Amino acid sequence: MDNQRLLIWAFFGLMGWITYQTWLQDYAPQPVPAPIEQVEQPAIALDEGDLPELSAAAGDALDAPLSVDEETVPAANVSAAPSIRVTTDVFDIEISTEGGTLLSARLFGYPVAKDQPDKLIQLLSADESDLGFIRTGLRTVEEGNKPNYRKSFKSASDYYELGSNDELVVSLVRQDPNGVMVEKRYRFTRGSYSIGIEQEILNGSQGLWRGAEYAQIVRISKEQERSMFDVDSYSFAGPIIYNGEKSEKLKRNDLMEDGAYDFKSQAGWIGSIQHHFLSAVVPAAETEQSYRVSVRGDRATSSITGKVQTIAPGSSRVFAATVFIGPKLQSQLEKIDATLKLTVDYGWLTIISQPLFWLLSHVFDFIGNWGAAIILVTFLIKLAFYKLTESSGRSMAKMRSLQPRMKAMQDRYKDDKPALSAAMMELYKREKVNPAAGCLPILIQMPFFLAFYWVLLESVEMRQAPFALWITDLSTKDPYFILPLIMGAAMFMQQKLNPAPADPVQAKVMQIMPIMFTAFFAFFPSGLVLYWVTNTLLSIAQQWKINTVVEREAKEKKH
Repeated sequence: MDNQRLLIWAFFGLMGWITYQTWLQDYAPQPVPAPIEQVEQPAIALDEGDLPELSAAAGDALDAPLSVDEETVPAANVSAAPSIRVTTDVFDIEISTEGGTLLSARLFGYPVAKDQPDKLIQLLSADESDLGFIRTGLRTVEEGNKPNYRKSFKSASDYYELGSNDELVVSLVRQDPNGVMVEKRYRFTRGSYSIGIEQEILNGSQGLWRGAEYAQIVRISKEQERSMFDVDSYSFAGPIIYNGEKSEKLKRNDLMEDGAYDFKSQAGWIGSIQHHFLSAVVPAAETEQSYRVSVRGDRATSSITGKVQTIAPGSSRVFAATVFIGPKLQSQLEKIDATLKLTVDYGWLTIISQPLFWLLSHVFDFIGNWGAAIILVTFLIKLAFYKLTESSGRSMAKMRSLQPRMKAMQDRYKDDKPALSAAMMELYKREKVNPAAGCLPILIQMPFFLAFYWVLLESVEMRQAPFALWITDLSTKDPYFILPLIMGAAMFMQQKLNPAPADPVQAKVMQIMPIMFTAFFAFFPSGLVLYWVTNTLLSIAQQWKINTVVEREAKEKKH
């Protein structure tokens, strides 16, 4: 039973190793398949094969789904067409007049790095090195199912600004020779990263208009470089979907090896994750859509196509969808669709991480500092489990007081291990001490430790959030490694309050544990280290108090 403490720390180390191995399995670079010779395409060219097939709507005259023309559309460089610039209080958007493609999106208030405040995060870009854009439009049966993203729209102005207004509507209009008019409206709202898109068709022709809406997210796709010195590099970047039942991140290599991922749903959506940031398209609720996600060369394309609809001459119809381009702020994501919050992936500990984030958020709203919120929430967690950890703390204190007697037994039975074990068990029974009780605090803390890890890593609210003094970003490592050193010193002090292993070898191993964990935590987010330092200091205070009470009770018992 003497090696219980060692087994506990070994278990903790094993969990760290398992976490690292999980990283490697999920995100480490995989062997790259033999390159397939690709036809060089301009930045915004598209193969129509990336679009799902058009499906006939209920009651439509079509008997079977329409096939997609697989011939590659001639190159179309949308970035060369005239564009419209839209600025709101949260982002700077560029819309191409060719198809109304969302070409560029820069986020105000979200710099790439803390020391580069003028260089903003750009989620959409026509730049080949960081390609990303969102298309929405229409496909008609009469035109062979071809999308209309190459058709030109006109707008009353080339610049729109939200200013002091709460809402801004940008309208693009196209009049086809056959009499069909399409108006595309982009609705921007103050403080929101969502864009409402409405496509209204007025059929001024003499015949039926038959077609469907579509949307696409095109994003550069490449192998991610990982570094054990940069926890942020292990975050997922790529397409994500929701199929009506669950969300799923789609890995580049799987899409390249297995081909396009297709599904149909009445409650789905598509998105592209860039760690803390998201580009997503959510179609109108309860409308059946066909989805396809594919990777070709260095591009990942996520597409949605609705069912074929029929519009009679003189009639009109509005196709609606919501586009989100911004940080993964859970409060905003839930307003669009409750399931969109799943893009904030806390892993298998969501059941703890989600309530933990909720509590952190409410504490932050009260005190206005994420670091202080972490400290206060750690205190609340410690308080919640105080009675549970107190009982184990008393056992550890009694074990500490029994050290001299245990040492004497070891000297007496040094050549008789069975007798030593029997004597030890009799001592534990007589003194009502449970040597395994020390496992409980560690087992309780580990899930919260891992849950905190994912909250700090995944929650954009923590990104570049300052605490105090030299800690200017709780989501990255301490730049001067001061917090990890404080943590190591606190762990050393905590060891002194607990009974040392009777085995000299085990005692030496325990002495180097603070050093090992200091090195291990050096590259973890400083917010996580702050949590562990606070937890350790509170544990020291609790154990010191318990030791004092147990020693006083022992003295009173003697008298």
